[in-house]
Amino acid sequence: MEWQRRTVVRDGVALEVRDSGGDGPPVLLLHGLAGQAGEWDATARLLGPRHRVVAVDQRGHGASERRPADVSRAAYVADVVAVLDALDIDRAVLAGQSLGGHTALLTAAAHPDRAAALVLVDASPGGPHPESPGVIGGWLDSWPVPFASRAAAVEFLGGGAVGEGWAGGLEERADGWWPRFDRDVMVAALAENATRSWWREWEAVVCPTLVLLAQDSFVDRDEADEMLVRRPQGTYAACVPGTGHDLHLERPDALHAVLAAFLAAVRP
Repeated sequence: MEWQRRTVVRDGVALEVRDSGGDGPPVLLLHGLAGQAGEWDATARLLGPRHRVVAVDQRGHGASERRPADVSRAAYVADVVAVLDALDIDRAVLAGQSLGGHTALLTAAAHPDRAAALVLVDASPGGPHPESPGVIGGWLDSWPVPFASRAAAVEFLGGGAVGEGWAGGLEERADGWWPRFDRDVMVAALAENATRSWWREWEAVVCPTLVLLAQDSFVDRDEADEMLVRRPQGTYAACVPGTGHDLHLERPDALHAVLAAFLAAVRP
C-alpha cells in the first residue's frame, strides 16, 4: 500500500496527513503522545484491502507543526474534523492509541455525526492524572539525544517492533538522531488530562465502541470496568495477551483481528 500525502491547514497549523485512498469505509488512525503516523503502517496495510485508511501526524508531532500555540484537547479534536472535511469524509471509524485514543473519544462525543465507530487502543476517559506531566517529562528527559545511531535509538526505546516504531519518528541530522517533537509541547499537551476526567464525554458517545487493552495496560481494571458500567450498550472490550501499552506496534496482527471482527459485527 502506498500513501498519498497531503497537508491540511487549520487555523494556521499545518497537519501532515497520509491517505490510502479508495472507496472502502474510512478509518482514521491517531497516534499517541510523542508518536507519529508511521506507527500505524502495519495496521494500515492489514486494513487497506477493505478500508480507506487515513493517518495523521497530530499537531506538535512528526511532520506537522512542531510548536503550535494551542495544544488543548479541543484543538486536537478540531484538527480531526478539519482533516475529515479536507478529505471529503462525512463519517469515519475513529481509532487511536493512548492520547490519540483520547482525541478520538472526544471527537466522537463532540461530533457524533462524524464517528461511524470508535476504537480505543489502551486509552480511557479516566482521570485526573496530576502525576502524568512530571512522569512523561522525566521520561523524555532521560532520552540520550541525539542518539548516536538509529540502532542505538531502537535499543533504548524498547527494542524489537516497539523500538523500531518509536525510532521511525526520529530524524537524522549531522550530529545524530533527534525526536521530531519538543519536550515542553508534549508536557503541555497533557495539562488538561492532569486536572480532570472525561467521563461525561464518554457517556455522550453514541456510536459502537471497541475498548482494546494491553495485558500490561495503562488503564487499570477498575477504570475499564467503569467504562462498561457507564456505557453497557454498544461497548465491546478485548485484551491482547502478552502486550504492553504499545500493543499496536507489538501485535498489529492481533489488533487487526479484533478490529476486523468488531467492524464486521457493527457494520459502521
